[in-house]
Amino acid sequence: MFAEDRKSAIAAIRRHEPKVITLDLGLPPDPANASEGLATLTEIIKLAPHTKVIVITGNTDKANALKSIELGAYDFYQKPIDNDTIGYVVNRAFKLYDLEAENRKQQSGQGPFSRVIGNSPQILHACKIAERVAKTDITTLLSGESGTGKEVFAQTIHEASSRAEKPFIAINCASIPENLLESELFGYEKGAFTGANKTTKGKVEFAHGGTLFLDEIGDMPIALQAKMLRFLQERVIERVGGRSEIPVDVRVICATHRDLPKMFADELFREDLYYRVAEMTINIPPLRDREADIILLAKHFLNAFNKEFGRSIKGFSDDAIQALMQHSWSGNIRELQNKLKSAVIMAEANNITSLDLGLMYTETQDEPESFNLKAVREKAESQAIRKAHTLAKENISKTAELLGVTRPTLYNLIDKYQLDDIKNN
Repeated sequence: MFAEDRKSAIAAIRRHEPKVITLDLGLPPDPANASEGLATLTEIIKLAPHTKVIVITGNTDKANALKSIELGAYDFYQKPIDNDTIGYVVNRAFKLYDLEAENRKQQSGQGPFSRVIGNSPQILHACKIAERVAKTDITTLLSGESGTGKEVFAQTIHEASSRAEKPFIAINCASIPENLLESELFGYEKGAFTGANKTTKGKVEFAHGGTLFLDEIGDMPIALQAKMLRFLQERVIERVGGRSEIPVDVRVICATHRDLPKMFADELFREDLYYRVAEMTINIPPLRDREADIILLAKHFLNAFNKEFGRSIKGFSDDAIQALMQHSWSGNIRELQNKLKSAVIMAEANNITSLDLGLMYTETQDEPESFNLKAVREKAESQAIRKAHTLAKENISKTAELLGVTRPTLYNLIDKYQLDDIKNN
Protein backbone atom coordinates (compact mmCIF):
# COMPACT_ATOMS: atom_id res chain seq x y z
CA MET A 1 0.00 0.00 0.00
CA PHE A 2 1.08 3.61 -0.55
CA ALA A 3 0.51 6.83 1.40
CA GLU A 4 1.14 10.35 0.12
CA ASP A 5 1.56 12.27 3.39
CA ARG A 6 1.74 11.90 7.14
CA LYS A 7 -2.01 11.86 7.71
CA SER A 8 -2.73 9.13 5.16
CA ALA A 9 0.32 7.15 6.34
CA ILE A 10 -0.82 7.10 9.97
CA ALA A 11 -4.36 6.17 8.89
CA ALA A 12 -2.99 3.26 6.82
CA ILE A 13 -0.82 2.05 9.71
CA ARG A 14 -3.78 2.08 12.10
CA ARG A 15 -5.85 0.12 9.61
CA HIS A 16 -3.35 -2.41 8.24
CA GLU A 17 -0.69 -2.70 10.99
CA PRO A 18 2.16 -3.39 8.52
CA LYS A 19 5.26 -5.31 9.57
CA VAL A 20 7.64 -3.23 7.44
CA ILE A 21 7.42 0.37 6.19
CA THR A 22 9.63 2.23 3.73
CA LEU A 23 9.51 5.95 4.51
CA ASP A 24 10.78 8.72 2.24
CA LEU A 25 11.86 11.63 4.45
CA GLY A 26 10.91 14.15 1.77
CA LEU A 27 7.17 14.31 2.45
CA PRO A 28 4.73 17.15 1.66
CA PRO A 29 4.15 19.88 2.65
CA ASP A 30 7.97 20.15 2.92
CA PRO A 31 9.33 17.70 0.32
CA ALA A 32 12.64 19.54 -0.01
CA ASN A 33 13.55 18.89 3.64
CA ALA A 34 13.33 16.02 6.10
CA SER A 35 11.28 17.69 8.85
CA GLU A 36 7.95 16.16 7.86
CA GLY A 37 9.49 12.75 7.27
CA LEU A 38 11.18 12.73 10.68
CA ALA A 39 7.95 13.86 12.34
CA THR A 40 6.12 11.02 10.59
CA LEU A 41 8.78 8.56 11.74
CA THR A 42 8.40 9.71 15.34
CA GLU A 43 4.65 9.20 15.17
CA ILE A 44 5.02 5.75 13.58
CA ILE A 45 7.45 4.56 16.26
CA LYS A 46 5.08 5.76 18.97
CA LEU A 47 2.07 4.12 17.31
CA ALA A 48 3.70 0.87 16.17
CA PRO A 49 7.01 0.37 18.04
CA HIS A 50 7.58 -3.15 16.68
CA THR A 51 7.17 -2.17 13.02
CA LYS A 52 10.43 -2.07 11.05
CA VAL A 53 10.80 1.34 9.38
CA ILE A 54 13.33 1.66 6.55
CA VAL A 55 14.03 5.32 5.84
CA ILE A 56 14.77 6.42 2.28
CA THR A 57 17.04 9.46 2.03
CA GLY A 58 18.95 11.44 -0.58
CA ASN A 59 22.45 10.25 -1.36
CA THR A 60 24.00 13.26 0.42
CA ASP A 61 21.68 13.34 3.42
CA LYS A 62 23.63 11.15 5.82
CA ALA A 63 22.93 13.35 8.85
CA ASN A 64 19.15 12.86 8.63
CA ALA A 65 19.65 9.18 7.92
CA LEU A 66 21.56 8.80 11.18
CA LYS A 67 18.99 10.98 12.95
CA SER A 68 16.25 8.59 11.82
CA ILE A 69 18.16 5.66 13.33
CA GLU A 70 18.38 7.55 16.62
CA LEU A 71 14.61 8.06 16.53
CA GLY A 72 14.05 4.32 16.15
CA ALA A 73 14.15 3.49 12.45
CA TYR A 74 15.28 -0.06 11.69
CA ASP A 75 17.57 0.93 8.80
CA PHE A 76 18.09 3.55 6.10
CA TYR A 77 18.68 3.36 2.36
CA GLN A 78 20.13 6.15 0.24
CA LYS A 79 18.94 6.95 -3.25
CA PRO A 80 19.19 6.01 -6.08
CA ILE A 81 17.21 2.86 -5.34
CA ASP A 82 18.49 -0.49 -6.59
CA ASN A 83 15.62 -3.01 -6.66
CA ASP A 84 17.73 -6.03 -5.68
CA THR A 85 19.40 -4.26 -2.77
CA ILE A 86 16.26 -2.69 -1.33
CA GLY A 87 14.51 -6.04 -1.77
CA TYR A 88 17.21 -7.69 0.33
CA VAL A 89 16.90 -5.03 3.05
CA VAL A 90 13.10 -5.35 3.14
CA ASN A 91 13.18 -9.17 3.23
CA ARG A 92 15.64 -9.08 6.11
CA ALA A 93 13.34 -6.67 7.99
CA PHE A 94 10.36 -9.00 7.50
CA LYS A 95 12.40 -11.94 8.77
CA LEU A 96 13.50 -10.08 11.89
CA TYR A 97 9.97 -8.81 12.58
CA ASP A 98 8.59 -12.37 12.42
CA LEU A 99 11.31 -13.70 14.75
CA GLU A 100 10.68 -10.95 17.29
CA ALA A 101 6.91 -11.43 17.06
CA GLU A 102 7.25 -15.12 17.83
CA ASN A 103 9.50 -14.32 20.76
CA ARG A 104 7.01 -11.78 22.14
CA LYS A 105 4.26 -14.35 21.75
CA GLN A 106 6.20 -16.87 23.82
CA GLN A 107 7.21 -14.36 26.45
CA SER A 108 3.65 -13.12 26.86
CA GLY A 109 2.31 -16.64 27.17
CA GLN A 110 1.08 -18.03 30.45
CA GLY A 111 3.16 -20.40 32.54
CA PRO A 112 6.84 -20.92 33.21
CA PHE A 113 7.71 -22.28 29.77
CA SER A 114 7.33 -18.78 28.32
CA ARG A 115 10.76 -18.17 29.89
CA VAL A 116 12.42 -20.51 27.40
CA ILE A 117 13.31 -18.27 24.46
CA GLY A 118 13.26 -19.85 21.04
CA ASN A 119 11.09 -21.07 18.19
CA SER A 120 13.34 -23.63 16.55
CA PRO A 121 11.84 -27.13 16.15
CA GLN A 122 14.58 -28.51 18.41
CA ILE A 123 13.83 -26.29 21.41
CA LEU A 124 10.05 -26.53 20.94
CA HIS A 125 10.35 -30.33 21.00
CA ALA A 126 12.36 -30.18 24.25
CA CYS A 127 9.76 -27.84 25.78
CA LYS A 128 6.93 -30.14 24.76
CA ILE A 129 8.55 -33.09 26.54
CA ALA A 130 9.36 -30.95 29.59
CA GLU A 131 5.74 -29.76 29.88
CA ARG A 132 4.53 -33.35 30.01
CA VAL A 133 7.25 -34.39 32.44
CA ALA A 134 6.40 -31.47 34.76
CA LYS A 135 2.98 -32.97 35.48
CA THR A 136 4.60 -36.07 37.00
CA ASP A 137 7.23 -36.84 39.65
CA ILE A 138 9.33 -38.97 37.31
CA THR A 139 13.09 -38.62 37.82
CA THR A 140 14.39 -36.71 34.82
CA LEU A 141 17.84 -36.38 33.24
CA LEU A 142 18.62 -33.22 31.26
CA SER A 143 21.36 -34.01 28.79
CA GLY A 144 23.24 -31.37 26.83
CA GLU A 145 26.45 -29.44 26.37
CA SER A 146 27.62 -26.90 28.92
CA GLY A 147 25.83 -23.58 28.58
CA THR A 148 22.69 -24.88 26.85
CA GLY A 149 20.36 -23.85 29.68
CA LYS A 150 19.82 -27.10 31.57
CA GLU A 151 19.28 -25.35 34.91
CA VAL A 152 16.69 -23.03 33.33
CA PHE A 153 14.84 -26.13 32.11
CA ALA A 154 15.06 -27.70 35.59
CA GLN A 155 13.64 -24.55 37.23
CA THR A 156 10.92 -24.34 34.60
CA ILE A 157 9.87 -27.96 35.13
CA HIS A 158 9.67 -27.27 38.87
CA GLU A 159 7.61 -24.11 38.35
CA ALA A 160 5.22 -25.97 36.05
CA SER A 161 4.73 -28.80 38.54
CA SER A 162 2.44 -29.24 41.54
CA ARG A 163 5.53 -28.59 43.70
CA ALA A 164 5.97 -25.03 42.43
CA GLU A 165 5.23 -23.47 45.85
CA LYS A 166 7.82 -25.68 47.55
CA PRO A 167 11.64 -25.29 47.50
CA PHE A 168 13.82 -25.71 44.42
CA ILE A 169 17.24 -26.74 45.72
CA ALA A 170 20.20 -26.99 43.34
CA ILE A 171 23.63 -28.46 43.94
CA ASN A 172 26.50 -28.74 41.47
CA CYS A 173 28.21 -32.09 41.95
CA ALA A 174 31.33 -30.88 40.13
CA SER A 175 31.93 -27.75 42.21
CA ILE A 176 32.07 -29.33 45.69
CA PRO A 177 35.12 -31.31 46.87
CA GLU A 178 34.55 -35.05 47.02
CA ASN A 179 35.03 -35.26 50.80
CA LEU A 180 32.33 -32.60 51.37
CA LEU A 181 29.71 -33.59 48.81
CA GLU A 182 28.10 -36.33 50.92
CA SER A 183 27.54 -34.03 53.90
CA GLU A 184 26.26 -31.27 51.58
CA LEU A 185 23.70 -33.67 50.14
CA PHE A 186 22.64 -35.67 53.17
CA GLY A 187 23.65 -33.47 56.11
CA TYR A 188 25.53 -34.59 59.21
CA GLU A 189 25.05 -35.26 62.90
CA LYS A 190 26.82 -33.35 65.64
CA GLY A 191 30.28 -34.82 66.22
CA ALA A 192 30.32 -36.76 62.94
CA PHE A 193 33.69 -35.23 62.10
CA THR A 194 36.01 -32.47 63.26
CA GLY A 195 34.14 -29.17 63.06
CA ALA A 196 30.66 -30.77 63.12
CA ASN A 197 29.52 -28.70 66.10
CA LYS A 198 25.80 -29.13 65.47
CA THR A 199 23.42 -31.35 63.55
CA THR A 200 22.92 -29.91 60.08
CA LYS A 201 20.43 -30.73 57.36
CA GLY A 202 21.64 -31.43 53.83
CA LYS A 203 20.31 -30.25 50.49
CA VAL A 204 18.01 -33.26 50.17
CA GLU A 205 16.18 -32.44 53.39
CA PHE A 206 15.91 -28.77 52.48
CA ALA A 207 14.23 -29.83 49.22
CA HIS A 208 11.52 -31.78 51.09
CA GLY A 209 8.20 -31.29 49.32
CA GLY A 210 9.88 -29.64 46.37
CA THR A 211 12.54 -30.37 43.76
CA LEU A 212 16.19 -31.36 44.09
CA PHE A 213 18.34 -30.45 41.09
CA LEU A 214 21.61 -32.40 40.82
CA ASP A 215 23.69 -30.54 38.25
CA GLU A 216 26.64 -32.35 36.63
CA ILE A 217 25.71 -35.66 38.20
CA GLY A 218 28.25 -37.30 35.89
CA ASP A 219 30.94 -35.82 38.16
CA MET A 220 29.59 -37.47 41.32
CA PRO A 221 32.28 -39.64 42.97
CA ILE A 222 31.76 -43.36 42.36
CA ALA A 223 31.85 -44.04 46.13
CA LEU A 224 28.88 -41.70 46.72
CA GLN A 225 26.81 -43.12 43.89
CA ALA A 226 25.68 -46.14 45.93
CA LYS A 227 24.13 -43.86 48.59
CA MET A 228 22.49 -41.78 45.89
CA LEU A 229 21.01 -44.94 44.37
CA ARG A 230 19.54 -46.00 47.71
CA PHE A 231 18.06 -42.53 48.22
CA LEU A 232 16.40 -42.63 44.78
CA GLN A 233 15.05 -46.14 45.36
CA GLU A 234 13.83 -45.78 48.92
CA ARG A 235 13.38 -42.00 49.29
CA VAL A 236 15.15 -42.17 52.64
CA ILE A 237 18.52 -40.76 53.71
CA GLU A 238 20.97 -41.10 56.56
CA ARG A 239 22.99 -38.11 57.68
CA VAL A 240 26.75 -38.50 57.92
CA GLY A 241 27.44 -39.95 61.38
CA GLY A 242 23.78 -40.82 61.85
CA ARG A 243 22.03 -44.16 62.27
CA SER A 244 18.35 -43.33 61.73
CA GLU A 245 16.61 -43.24 58.36
CA ILE A 246 14.92 -39.98 57.44
CA PRO A 247 12.10 -40.16 54.85
CA VAL A 248 12.04 -37.37 52.29
CA ASP A 249 9.52 -36.38 49.64
CA VAL A 250 11.41 -34.82 46.74
CA ARG A 251 11.22 -34.71 42.99
CA VAL A 252 14.69 -35.25 41.47
CA ILE A 253 16.00 -33.65 38.27
CA CYS A 254 19.58 -34.34 37.16
CA ALA A 255 21.72 -32.78 34.48
CA THR A 256 24.98 -33.66 32.77
CA HIS A 257 27.09 -32.74 29.77
CA ARG A 258 28.79 -36.15 29.90
CA ASP A 259 28.02 -39.36 28.01
CA LEU A 260 26.79 -41.43 30.96
CA PRO A 261 26.34 -44.73 29.05
CA LYS A 262 29.97 -44.51 27.98
CA MET A 263 30.97 -43.71 31.57
CA PHE A 264 29.31 -46.80 33.03
CA ALA A 265 30.93 -48.85 30.28
CA ASP A 266 34.23 -47.46 31.60
CA GLU A 267 33.08 -48.09 35.20
CA LEU A 268 33.06 -44.39 36.04
CA PHE A 269 29.30 -44.24 36.59
CA ARG A 270 27.03 -46.93 37.98
CA GLU A 271 24.75 -48.45 35.38
CA ASP A 272 21.96 -49.04 37.92
CA LEU A 273 22.15 -45.39 39.00
CA TYR A 274 21.99 -44.27 35.39
CA TYR A 275 18.68 -46.06 34.86
CA ARG A 276 17.35 -44.48 38.05
CA VAL A 277 18.24 -40.90 37.12
CA ALA A 278 17.24 -41.34 33.47
CA GLU A 279 13.67 -42.57 33.88
CA MET A 280 13.00 -39.78 31.39
CA THR A 281 15.70 -38.04 29.36
CA ILE A 282 15.36 -34.63 27.72
CA ASN A 283 18.08 -33.62 25.28
CA ILE A 284 18.72 -29.87 25.32
CA PRO A 285 20.01 -28.89 21.85
CA PRO A 286 23.23 -26.91 21.40
CA LEU A 287 22.87 -23.35 20.14
CA ARG A 288 24.54 -24.14 16.79
CA ASP A 289 21.59 -26.46 16.02
CA ARG A 290 19.10 -23.68 16.82
CA GLU A 291 19.97 -21.22 14.05
CA ALA A 292 16.55 -19.60 14.07
CA ASP A 293 16.94 -18.79 17.79
CA ILE A 294 20.36 -17.12 17.77
CA ILE A 295 19.10 -13.66 16.80
CA LEU A 296 16.09 -13.98 19.13
CA LEU A 297 18.36 -14.74 22.07
CA ALA A 298 20.77 -11.97 21.06
CA LYS A 299 17.90 -9.43 21.02
CA HIS A 300 16.70 -10.70 24.40
CA PHE A 301 20.13 -10.26 25.97
CA LEU A 302 20.55 -6.87 24.27
CA ASN A 303 17.32 -5.61 25.86
CA ALA A 304 18.27 -7.05 29.26
CA PHE A 305 21.76 -5.52 29.27
CA ASN A 306 20.47 -2.20 27.93
CA LYS A 307 18.37 -1.97 31.09
CA GLU A 308 21.14 -3.26 33.37
CA PHE A 309 23.81 -0.85 32.12
CA GLY A 310 21.59 2.11 31.22
CA ARG A 311 22.34 1.88 27.50
CA SER A 312 19.96 2.46 24.56
CA ILE A 313 21.53 0.43 21.76
CA LYS A 314 18.97 -0.15 19.00
CA GLY A 315 20.08 -3.43 17.44
CA PHE A 316 22.73 -5.10 15.32
CA SER A 317 24.62 -4.11 12.19
CA ASP A 318 24.57 -6.39 9.13
CA ASP A 319 28.05 -7.71 9.86
CA ALA A 320 27.08 -8.44 13.49
CA ILE A 321 24.05 -10.48 12.39
CA GLN A 322 26.16 -12.45 9.93
CA ALA A 323 28.90 -12.99 12.55
CA LEU A 324 26.33 -14.23 15.07
CA MET A 325 24.99 -16.73 12.54
CA GLN A 326 28.46 -17.85 11.43
CA HIS A 327 29.93 -18.44 14.89
CA SER A 328 30.10 -22.05 16.16
CA TRP A 329 29.00 -21.20 19.77
CA SER A 330 30.96 -23.92 21.52
CA GLY A 331 29.96 -22.27 24.81
CA ASN A 332 26.30 -22.16 23.74
CA ILE A 333 23.87 -19.69 25.36
CA ARG A 334 26.30 -18.82 28.14
CA GLU A 335 28.88 -17.75 25.55
CA LEU A 336 26.27 -15.69 23.65
CA GLN A 337 25.21 -14.01 26.88
CA ASN A 338 28.79 -13.08 27.72
CA LYS A 339 29.42 -11.73 24.20
CA LEU A 340 26.32 -9.52 24.39
CA LYS A 341 27.19 -8.22 27.85
CA SER A 342 30.64 -7.05 26.78
CA ALA A 343 29.28 -5.72 23.46
CA VAL A 344 26.64 -3.57 25.20
CA ILE A 345 29.31 -2.14 27.46
CA MET A 346 31.80 -1.46 24.66
CA ALA A 347 29.53 -0.38 21.77
CA GLU A 348 29.93 3.27 20.74
CA ALA A 349 27.32 3.38 17.95
CA ASN A 350 23.57 2.79 17.92
CA ASN A 351 24.02 -0.73 16.59
CA ILE A 352 26.32 -3.47 17.84
CA THR A 353 28.96 -4.51 15.30
CA SER A 354 30.90 -7.75 14.89
CA LEU A 355 33.92 -5.93 16.34
CA ASP A 356 31.91 -5.09 19.49
CA LEU A 357 31.03 -8.76 19.78
CA GLY A 358 34.62 -9.84 19.32
CA LEU A 359 33.59 -12.17 16.50
CA MET A 360 35.20 -12.72 13.13
CA TYR A 361 32.95 -12.01 10.15
CA THR A 362 33.72 -13.55 6.78
CA GLU A 363 31.80 -12.13 3.86
CA THR A 364 30.74 -14.67 1.24
CA GLN A 365 29.11 -14.27 -2.13
CA ASP A 366 26.22 -16.48 -1.06
CA GLU A 367 25.18 -14.42 1.98
CA PRO A 368 22.37 -12.41 0.35
CA GLU A 369 20.89 -15.69 -0.96
CA SER A 370 20.44 -16.96 2.59
CA PHE A 371 17.78 -14.24 3.03
CA ASN A 372 16.29 -14.60 -0.45
CA LEU A 373 13.36 -17.02 -0.36
CA LYS A 374 13.40 -17.54 -4.13
CA ALA A 375 17.08 -18.50 -4.12
CA VAL A 376 16.65 -20.76 -1.08
CA ARG A 377 13.71 -22.52 -2.74
CA GLU A 378 15.59 -23.00 -6.01
CA LYS A 379 18.63 -24.40 -4.21
CA ALA A 380 16.47 -26.81 -2.17
CA GLU A 381 14.57 -28.01 -5.25
CA SER A 382 17.79 -28.55 -7.21
CA GLN A 383 19.27 -30.59 -4.37
CA ALA A 384 16.09 -32.64 -4.02
CA ILE A 385 16.06 -33.44 -7.74
CA ARG A 386 19.69 -34.55 -7.69
CA LYS A 387 19.16 -36.71 -4.60
CA ALA A 388 16.02 -38.35 -6.02
CA HIS A 389 17.80 -38.94 -9.35
CA THR A 390 20.60 -40.75 -7.52
CA LEU A 391 18.21 -42.84 -5.40
CA ALA A 392 16.26 -43.76 -8.55
CA LYS A 393 19.52 -44.95 -10.16
CA GLU A 394 19.23 -42.20 -12.79
CA ASN A 395 15.81 -43.38 -13.97
CA ILE A 396 13.71 -40.31 -14.88
CA SER A 397 10.34 -42.00 -14.35
CA LYS A 398 11.31 -43.24 -10.89
CA THR A 399 12.83 -39.84 -10.09
CA ALA A 400 9.55 -38.12 -10.93
CA GLU A 401 7.67 -40.68 -8.84
CA LEU A 402 9.93 -40.09 -5.83
CA LEU A 403 9.44 -36.33 -6.16
CA GLY A 404 5.68 -36.64 -6.58
CA VAL A 405 5.59 -34.85 -9.95
CA THR A 406 4.91 -35.85 -13.56
CA ARG A 407 7.69 -36.50 -16.06
CA PRO A 408 6.92 -33.28 -18.01
CA THR A 409 7.05 -31.27 -14.76
CA LEU A 410 10.37 -32.87 -13.87
CA TYR A 411 11.79 -32.06 -17.30
CA ASN A 412 10.62 -28.44 -16.88
CA LEU A 413 12.39 -28.24 -13.52
CA ILE A 414 15.56 -29.77 -14.98
CA ASP A 415 15.52 -27.12 -17.73
CA LYS A 416 14.66 -24.34 -15.25
CA TYR A 417 17.60 -25.14 -12.98
CA GLN A 418 19.91 -26.06 -15.88
CA LEU A 419 20.65 -29.53 -14.53
CA ASP A 420 22.31 -30.54 -17.76
CA ASP A 421 24.14 -33.52 -16.23
CA ILE A 422 20.77 -35.11 -15.41
CA LYS A 423 19.17 -34.07 -18.68
CA ASN A 424 21.92 -35.69 -20.73
CA ASN A 425 21.87 -39.02 -18.90
